[in-house]
Amino acid sequence: MAADVTPLRKPGPRAPEPRFSGPRASEPRASEPRVSEPLWREVLGQRLRELRRERQEKLTETAGRAGISPQYLSEVERGRKEPSSEMIAALAGAFGLTLIDLTTLITEDLRDRGDRDRRGRSASASVRASGPVALLAMAA
Repeated sequence: MAADVTPLRKPGPRAPEPRFSGPRASEPRASEPRVSEPLWREVLGQRLRELRRERQEKLTETAGRAGISPQYLSEVERGRKEPSSEMIAALAGAFGLTLIDLTTLITEDLRDRGDRDRRGRSASASVRASGPVALLAMAA
């Protein structure tokens, strides 16, 4: 037995798409090259793995001190998980660092990567940094 369903709205013509005179905010201008900025979680993960390997520790050792599972730490190191601020603080503490120390290291990694990217592009190309990565780099 089929249910008798009445639509809330009558189907009608679709509203026209809005017209923009310029590029959308999410689209780069034709004169601007596309720059792929690294994700925070990827740079964080790379730095955490580097710190762990410098200490010649296993995932289980570092994860145990931070109070997280080795599987979760592995996913964070691979940039697959976006850890909360509490988790980042716990991981910093596991390495004997403050949250500010760890954030400074990551900011330096981002800045170094940006410098390498700028050197790789021609001097005439200019790119405006935007988003949380740019804000973090400016704060350092």
